[in-house]
Formats: sequence, C-alpha cells, structure tokens
Amino acid sequence: MKISKFAAVAALTLVGVVGSALVHADVPLVKVDGSSTVYPITEAVAEDFQKSKKNGVRVTVGISGTGGGFKKFCRGETDVSDASRPITKKEMEDCKAAGVEYMEFPIAYDALTVVIHPKNDWAKNMTVAELKAIWEPAAQGKITSWKQVNPAWPDRPIKLYGPGADSGTFEYFTEAINGKAKATRGDFTASEDDNVLVQGVSRDVGGLGYFGFSYYVENKDKLAAVAVIAAPGKPAVAPSLQAVIDGTYQPLARPIFVYVNAKSAEKPEVKEFVEYYMKSGEKLVKEVKIVPLPAKAYTYNLEQFAKRAKGTKFGGENKVGITIEQLMKLEAK
Repeated sequence: MKISKFAAVAALTLVGVVGSALVHADVPLVKVDGSSTVYPITEAVAEDFQKSKKNGVRVTVGISGTGGGFKKFCRGETDVSDASRPITKKEMEDCKAAGVEYMEFPIAYDALTVVIHPKNDWAKNMTVAELKAIWEPAAQGKITSWKQVNPAWPDRPIKLYGPGADSGTFEYFTEAINGKAKATRGDFTASEDDNVLVQGVSRDVGGLGYFGFSYYVENKDKLAAVAVIAAPGKPAVAPSLQAVIDGTYQPLARPIFVYVNAKSAEKPEVKEFVEYYMKSGEKLVKEVKIVPLPAKAYTYNLEQFAKRAKGTKFGGENKVGITIEQLMKLEAK
C-alpha cells in the first residue's frame, strides 16, 4: 500500500504532537493567570524557579486580567491568580460556591501611571478632579477636547486609552478617580494588553491613558508620565518608586497580590513555587521596576503560607490610597 507524501507528513506530525504531550504529561505543572501588572513579577519568578528545578517543573503564566484570572481561579482551573486589586465579594462567593479556598499574599506596590504623549506640554500636571472630568460616565460623548477640561489647555481632541473591564487596574483607577469601581465613560480604546495602550498614546499627541508603572518605565522614551495633584493645595507628585514608598503618590499607589488555591498548595510543585516566590520576590520585584514590600512582609507571607492561613484581609473591598505602612499594620492583625 502506498502512502502519500501528505499522509506521511501528517502521521509524523501526529507522532510529534503525541510525543510532546507525553513528555509534558510527566512534568509537574503550575498554572498561573490574571493581572498584566503582576505578570512581569510572576514571569520573572517563574523563569528563575524553572531554572532552579533540575527535575523539571513547568510554570505557565497567562494574562487574562485580574477579573479574568479570578474567573478561572474560582472555577479551580488555576493554582495561582495574579491580582492588581483584592478579591471582590462576588469573586469570594464564586470561589466559595465552587469549594475553592485560597490564601492572599500582597507581593508588591504599584504606582498606577497616567501617561500622555511626550509632545503634550500642557497636561504634565493634572488634578484628580481633572482626571475625573475626563473619565467619569457623564463625560461620554461630551468631553472630547482638552480645552473643555481646563480652559488653559488647547482645543485639541482627547483620545483615551485604558484597560478593559476584566482588568484590576481598570477597577482600581475608576474607584480612585471616579469614586466607584467600573464607573467610567465607555468611548475609549480598551485592551487587556498594556502594550496596545502604550502604542495608542505614543502615536497620538492628544492621547491619554493609564496602566502599571513598569510598563511606563519600559516605554518612557515614547511616553510622558503625568504628575498627579491629589487635592487642592497638594503638590503635583510624579509616579516613582520613592513616591510610593513615602506615601506621597496618591491616590494611585496600590498593593498588588497573588492568591494561591489552598488545595493546589498541597502539591509539591505549587508549594515550592510559592515559597520560592516569597523568598525571591523582593529582588525580582525590584528588577522589573515595581516597588517591593519591606523584607519582613515576605517573611510574614512565608509564615502565613506555612500555616495555610486562608481568606482575605480586605473583606472584598478595595482600600483606595492605603500606604505600605498601613498595609503592614493591616497584615499584622
């Protein structure tokens, strides 16, 4: 019987796929998904961890956004969930309904960064009130020019770029600026991929967007960061590691987290990955230009993990404007 060239190639391809699947089936796997802001940290930890494991452990790190990651996590599909805001009450209920218990670990602080085009020389400093005037739901279809926000600014169209609805960054920004999570105008370019937002603002002199600090640092040659004025009489504060540490960058400094499935934590590969994360976290957080917590916070996380301390200390709510010092006191309860 003759076998055609196409059939032979197909057969070889099938053998390769099956062979690959068998190889991977023998390798322990840790599944992570969630926040694009936390992704650079977890990816760095995953790379180092995999190099340290001579017997071979695979760690997959997805970017579904915080909300998308929690959907998978609360269905028991992932071992670890990256989150740029605390778990919500709805997500807590979803996890409980599915029998998923979890542990919550703050792993760093982020300076949520408002960005403009480098040639924008009028909005280098912005008040929270001006940001709200641009982003609040009532602005949709009405606030379309910079001049409408501040008469001293040019009559140039505003083009807005922001994270999608599954993003924890989106939820935190809307709550901190507009007073309610997910309350926003809808006429903006939305994407869970921060690189799409970077490209949008960098190509439009009238562009305005926001995302995590590390993505700004990576693209500071294409973008400018806005210094935020928290309230009348307060100084304009640019996002920086120091401004987050000293608590002056408000209200857009926020803790970021990993959540660990309690059942998954009993698997050796997940247990070792989480322990490695907390032991290496401070160094790797610094490497990806995000603000690490004090060393004692990672030690505390390890102690809590060893105890399998379950639940959340945020009660399903954001604590907008919480400083590192306040977070540490909250964790110490």
